Amino acid sequence: MANIKSAKKRVLIAERNRLRNQSFRTSIKTAVKKVLELANAEDQDALKSALSKAYQLCDKAVSKGILHKNTAARKKSRLTKAVNKLQAK
Repeated sequence: MANIKSAKKRVLIAERNRLRNQSFRTSIKTAVKKVLELANAEDQDALKSALSKAYQLCDKAVSKGILHKNTAARKKSRLTKAVNKLQAK
């Protein structure tokens, strides 16, 4: 454990940020799962809004520094490909 007061503060801040980032990443995963479920169903309006929400969360994570921009782009690309593949069936 750190001995200097500022280092102790940084440990607390890092833990707080870690929990916030973990929560945000979890919400992205949940949104992706919801999109994939809706892709199996035939509700196009709900699918469109869920896909938009997933994109929005990825972009917001990039702006907050939670995800790297290439990681978000990869997630969005893979999600789109998966949705198109499920809809083709």
